Amino acid sequence: MVCGNGVLTAYGEENKEADGVQEDILIQAPAGILIEADTGTVLYKKSEEEKRSPASITKIMTLLLIFDSLADGNLKLTDTVTTSAYAKSMGGSQVFLEEGETQDVETMIKCIVIASGNDASVAMAEHIAGSEQEFVKRMNQRAEQLGMQDTHFEDCCGLTDSENHYTTAKDVAIMSRELITRYPKILTYSSIWMENILHVTKQGSKEFTLTNTNKLLRSYEGCTGLKTGSTGKAKYCVSAVAQKNDITLIAVVMGAPDYKVRFRDGAALFNYGFSKCSRYIDDHPMKLPRLKVRNGKEEYVALKYEKTLVWIGTDGKNIGEVTRKLSLPEQVTAPVKRGKLAGKMEYYAGKEQIGSVNILYDQSVPRSTWIWSLGKLVRKLVFH
Repeated sequence: MVCGNGVLTAYGEENKEADGVQEDILIQAPAGILIEADTGTVLYKKSEEEKRSPASITKIMTLLLIFDSLADGNLKLTDTVTTSAYAKSMGGSQVFLEEGETQDVETMIKCIVIASGNDASVAMAEHIAGSEQEFVKRMNQRAEQLGMQDTHFEDCCGLTDSENHYTTAKDVAIMSRELITRYPKILTYSSIWMENILHVTKQGSKEFTLTNTNKLLRSYEGCTGLKTGSTGKAKYCVSAVAQKNDITLIAVVMGAPDYKVRFRDGAALFNYGFSKCSRYIDDHPMKLPRLKVRNGKEEYVALKYEKTLVWIGTDGKNIGEVTRKLSLPEQVTAPVKRGKLAGKMEYYAGKEQIGSVNILYDQSVPRSTWIWSLGKLVRKLVFH
């Protein structure tokens, strides 16, 4: 056992659901969920699998597909997007784009995530997929890939009140987690409180101020996003993100009776989560030895960690001292292939194992042949 030097900010186990608190006390809204973003650990849930109208938190999936296109190289932040007559006609929450008006992709992202622009959402859907209908097909395909089993989209902005446009608090948390962990840059945009954009049309140029619909940015310290939504059918919804002490939480509230309850419930979920969460990260891992290789063209092989251990606890307890146990063979026989499993580093809090990290070979070592061994012997003799 070797004492650990990791930084403690929390305690937990991947995908372990917390015992939770009484459902009808913590939040007033009929449905909600709280998860830790790194591991997906569920900290609280209330009717999290109940199908509900999502309103504009639909746009989380729209933003995810936009960032997928950016990552794939099919889209650039500087690309120009033209607003169609259909996109202009959306109504509801909008940034008042005119038919034929152009904006770059980055501005459109801001219009969607800050001001919840339905017109900007449809314009981006048409730009990426050719039509909103085709884009919505991709939204549903992406939802299926993520395991969002109780979700079906019919538009890209959540404006519809169709019975066939639905999701759950659990599924909203899934797509929110995918968006912020795969594309953390979204939080740079979603944390903007106010910003001006410039409308340039045939009528001339004028500034328009985007104001964030997520009031938690101002009322809850550490909040960095993500998306609000409200319609008569959906009532008031939010998928909110907050970060403290290297812990990131995602709080989803659906069906709140008014906007004050929506944000009050979000804050209550965050307070509960941060009071329960602690985190251990092995940011000073033990230096790994080299392993002796039998019958190889190299005498030793280098090793590496597969990843850094991050461990989240959800019981509110201090983890205490963490110890490590390295499990490796004394030697290995060639051939050795880079990236293959060599052993494990196990981590313990007291007698409880809190996790492990694979140790991999960091180089390949071919098997030696008698001709190669003879040549090596001759070279040694000559140089000697």
